[in-house]
Amino acid sequence: MIPERMIEIAHKAQENAYCPYSQLKVGAALLSKTGKIYLGTNVENASYGLTICAERVALFKAVSEGDREFKSLAVTSSKKGFIYPCGACLQVLAEFSPDLLIITSDENNNYNVYNLKDLLPQVFKITLNS
Repeated sequence: MIPERMIEIAHKAQENAYCPYSQLKVGAALLSKTGKIYLGTNVENASYGLTICAERVALFKAVSEGDREFKSLAVTSSKKGFIYPCGACLQVLAEFSPDLLIITSDENNNYNVYNLKDLLPQVFKITLNS
């Protein structure tokens, strides 16, 4: 799917943001390898540590429906300039798709495409012993 379409879909997700504290609406569109798109939006809470980012909402929806491999993620916001996933989101995304393409956009729908490894070069990993 082309980045412009992913950005458009992420913008639609942004409309459902619950952000009474920051007023920053964030939308995410996560494309699975099966071709399904999962939407996410930020959900804030008065106890800030309980807030969840749009990227993780999209990922958790996908995982809860059985998808585990992803191609790309588009992230949009209501702020000026580019928006990027936070470190926590990058780490959680890397658990499933370390080669994920991440599309960031600004208010004019200009965009950049990154490999997740470029944004989080040192992923935390645990090797399980059998």
